[in-house]
Amino acid sequence: MIPFEVWIRPLGDYCRVKVQGLENSRWLLRELSQSFIFETFDGADGGDSRSNSAFGMFTIPYNPPLSVIKFERLLRAMPEVMLMFDSD
Repeated sequence: MIPFEVWIRPLGDYCRVKVQGLENSRWLLRELSQSFIFETFDGADGGDSRSNSAFGMFTIPYNPPLSVIKFERLLRAMPEVMLMFDSD
């Protein structure tokens, strides 16, 4: 798999995640769901579903098993992910 950019922006109890490419976004959600248990996320969406050049976005809730630091470490450990920080 070709590495792709993932931007994160912590927002209190949640983290907004923006992923380069809708297929990459779906892949990342599958990987995250296998790495830790999260009950909810604000669904993957964005751009034209036929285009892999669009961006996917979702939010992940922070909770006791998943802190900001643990989430960042998890993303950094994925060779496919180039972690970026969103300042907008």
